[in-house]
Amino acid sequence: MKELAKSLIKKSRSYIYHKEQNATALKILKVQETQNGRLSKKERKLCIEYALDIFGHKKYAPWLMTYCSYQNQFKEGWIPDNYYGETVVPTIKGEYGRLCYRPLIVNKLINHNQDSNLGYFINGYFLDINDKIYQPIPFIEYIFQKHQKIVFKTEDSFQGRGIYIFNKNTFDLELIRKLGNGVFQGFIIQHEFFNAFNESAVATIRVTSVCNNKGEIEIRGGFFKFGRSTDSHVKTSTAIKIPYDFKTGRLYHKAFLPNWSSIDSLPDKNVDFSNMQLPNYDYCISEIKKLHKRVFYIGCIGWDITIDNNNNLRIIELNGFHNGIRFHEMTQGPCFTGLGWENLHKT
Repeated sequence: MKELAKSLIKKSRSYIYHKEQNATALKILKVQETQNGRLSKKERKLCIEYALDIFGHKKYAPWLMTYCSYQNQFKEGWIPDNYYGETVVPTIKGEYGRLCYRPLIVNKLINHNQDSNLGYFINGYFLDINDKIYQPIPFIEYIFQKHQKIVFKTEDSFQGRGIYIFNKNTFDLELIRKLGNGVFQGFIIQHEFFNAFNESAVATIRVTSVCNNKGEIEIRGGFFKFGRSTDSHVKTSTAIKIPYDFKTGRLYHKAFLPNWSSIDSLPDKNVDFSNMQLPNYDYCISEIKKLHKRVFYIGCIGWDITIDNNNNLRIIELNGFHNGIRFHEMTQGPCFTGLGWENLHKT
């Protein structure tokens, strides 16, 4: 009976997951068809057939249709985002991907001196990055020693939620205790490149790296993300994304609003962004490859990084579980060919 109950719960969760995923895919498809024209019957049929032949079920077709609609052609090799979440993530990461939800742990694993972490609030304790325990008042003095503003991010922060910015006068101990476990980071003064897009919120560069079947780290996708003029930090609900050539770091000619519609010019700034070069890109990529090698068993990681005003790489966070590949696949894909992901459901 226990096994039957577990099986029913698993099937129920899977049904809900795919229902929600496909609702999102079809919503984005509608946006793409509004801009690019309706997907042809032939292309729809190709997506359904490919979903059935390669992934074993037509529930994977909606994301393929979304990718196809934006690129105006069908391409073999795309990975549906719901297939990635249900099949790829558990296989190439398992529970190890969840380590990225714990900034104290992941900081020790990658051991990088350019992350922004100052300390942590963990299970009632205030800690510095060397695990020294502080009483609350001395801890406040410690984190504001070199920073006028600090950021507190809860361990379950997601899509820009769970992020709080404090100065020394507004720092609220009781609020921190209520929010629970999280990381304190120094507020980054960003590279002047990003100020052309937004000055109020620190812009981020997403770099998606994978560990291939030979144990080598490769970059397979990326986008540049920045907030609107009224944002204090980047939030998925308002942020604008621009894909970039992940081999060179040069921006594409189209940006994307939160509803996934594409634009040629930005709503808040008059910036000719096409082909602009992300700063210090080659160095960032070389560092990310070294760092991912230390946690190669997390098979795919979405790194959120930025460059500060001294041209240094600053790591903001790692997305190591369901980091999402839908935007990469739609705008840059297929990005994950040659990894054998399409065969994982057969093993």
